[in-house]
Amino acid sequence: METVFLIKNRKKKCGNLMDIKRIQKALKRQRLDGWLLYDFQGMNIIAVRLLKLPEHVKNTRRYFYFIPAEGTPRKLVHRIEAGNLDSLPGEKTTYLSWQSLGEGIKNITEGANTIAMEFSQHNAIPYVARVDAGTVDLLRFIGKDVVSSANLIQEFEATLTNEQIESHLTAAKQIRQFIFNAFDEIHARLVKCGEVKEYAIQHFLLRRLEEHNLITHNPPIVAVNANAGNPHYRPYKNSSDTIRKDNLVLIDLVAKLPMPKSVFADITWMAYTGEHIPDEYVKTFSIASQARDTAFKLVSDRFADGKPIEGWEVDDAARAVIRNAGYGEFFIHRTGHSIGEDIHGNGANMDNLETHDDRRILPRTCFSIEPGIYTDTYGIRTEIDVLITPEREAQCTGGDPQKEIVTI
Repeated sequence: METVFLIKNRKKKCGNLMDIKRIQKALKRQRLDGWLLYDFQGMNIIAVRLLKLPEHVKNTRRYFYFIPAEGTPRKLVHRIEAGNLDSLPGEKTTYLSWQSLGEGIKNITEGANTIAMEFSQHNAIPYVARVDAGTVDLLRFIGKDVVSSANLIQEFEATLTNEQIESHLTAAKQIRQFIFNAFDEIHARLVKCGEVKEYAIQHFLLRRLEEHNLITHNPPIVAVNANAGNPHYRPYKNSSDTIRKDNLVLIDLVAKLPMPKSVFADITWMAYTGEHIPDEYVKTFSIASQARDTAFKLVSDRFADGKPIEGWEVDDAARAVIRNAGYGEFFIHRTGHSIGEDIHGNGANMDNLETHDDRRILPRTCFSIEPGIYTDTYGIRTEIDVLITPEREAQCTGGDPQKEIVTI
């Protein structure tokens, strides 16, 4: 039988900043025997981020890093990439063949029964499901109970440092001002020319981001009338509608500071290019804003009372307002998403529609609340970002929420 090599970790300084003791405290608190971080060629972006391997490390073979609830971490790497996890603490085992891979997994997880991985039962939370089914099968074949690492991921991937919080607050303040600038630009173009393309306003916003050294995930959404009824509509050079007088306009802008670990901000505002906003728009915006405020109040009250709250509950609160007003069928997406270094972060989403997100909302996390009503002829969305501060308070970032449709 092929030998599985065990190599004692040499004592040396390493650049990795993983807080093993903090992770082990979380494992004990969640009654888990360990966390098995696995990756193959970057498929598990969560493991990649958490392990913070040096940039020069190239992983072409499977590796495993096991953090037990007690004791020293253990590594399993292929022999041709034996040094790839040397920046991490712990004992190292190498494998060569697929048979020795299985033996190696048994060795590094010895004594552990319930093991967390980036897995989601029935794929309930696909954002967490980064480990392939075959690898989960392998762990179960050798007698392990594989459970989701969803709540561990939140604690160690979605929670923000003070510097990250500041980066988000700065970006949120700036993009709010840029949206107001865009409304002013629409007004100026209408006065001068009587019309302006959605695409022109999108590029006006992109220039504002560039001038202020902000980066974005996607070009801004600038949507007029029926286009606002498509939540993911974006204008392009050859497919852009014209904004004219007495039109409804939606602008959704996303950006962050150009620095490592900075956090996105993401807000949506509505405007009307006329003096008298149609009653239907006023009514549906009022319903959407009530849904937004109801969801925010639920989060704020739970944290003020020291009670837990999960993502699906926030979605239910917002959705109930829209459903009770008779527009339930027109609210066609989740209420909000986690926000982090990526615009769609790895924390709890405000979702009981597309998924049942039962992850708790934690202090030092950020997420959007963005209920919408979408019809064939128009769409309404109002979006705020919510930060749960280190002091466990819910804060609407970037200024007060929109109270009514802006008239241009």
